[in-house]
Amino acid sequence: ASPGEQPLDLYLNSNKVNLLPIGYGDGLDYFRAFSGTRIVNIYTHTGQSKFFSDTVNLKTDSVYSMFFIDKATKPGLLLLSDSLTKPAAGKASIRFVNVSPDAPAVDLAIKDTTTALVSNKAFKGYSPFFPLQANQTYTFEVRRHRQNTVLATLANVALNDNRVYTIWFHGLAATAIDSDKLKAEIITNVYYN
Repeated sequence: ASPGEQPLDLYLNSNKVNLLPIGYGDGLDYFRAFSGTRIVNIYTHTGQSKFFSDTVNLKTDSVYSMFFIDKATKPGLLLLSDSLTKPAAGKASIRFVNVSPDAPAVDLAIKDTTTALVSNKAFKGYSPFFPLQANQTYTFEVRRHRQNTVLATLANVALNDNRVYTIWFHGLAATAIDSDKLKAEIITNVYYN
C-alpha cells in the first residue's frame, strides 16, 4: 500500500515469505509465522538490497493483516489483528482500512445512501469487522468525512455469505500518476464452506 514503491520481497527475520515480487496493490494470502517478536525486513526485488526493517509482536493462535504503508520516502507498517469469526447465516463480515497517507478523513458508504457504514477514518484508521447482508451486489463509496465528495468507488461487489472481507482505501490524493491515484479495493480474508 505504499504508492510508487518498486516490487518488493518480504522477510520475517531471515525467512523469505513471497515467491513472486510484491508490487504496489498486491498482497499475499495468510501464512504461518512463529509467534513472538519478529523482525520484518523489506528488500527491493531486483537489487536485493534491504531498505526497511521493523519489529512486530505476533501472539500465538492469532491472525493478522500487515500493510506496508505511506509514501516510498518514509515507509512504515500497519499491523491489524484479524477477527475471522464465521459470519451468521446469510451474512458476510466486512472491515474498512484507510492506508492513504494524504487523503482526508473518510467515510465508507453504500452508493445512494446517506448513512455511513464506517465514519471518520483518517490515515491508518480502520473499523472492526461488521455484518452485511450477503448474496447481494453493492457499490461502495469512500467519501470525504461528512460530505458527499466521493474519493473512490468500488462498483458491483458481490458479497457472498460465509465470507470475511476487507475493503482498503489507498493511493494519493495529490498525484498526477494514474496508478498512484486514490482507489478502493476488496480482499477476501477467508471463506467458510
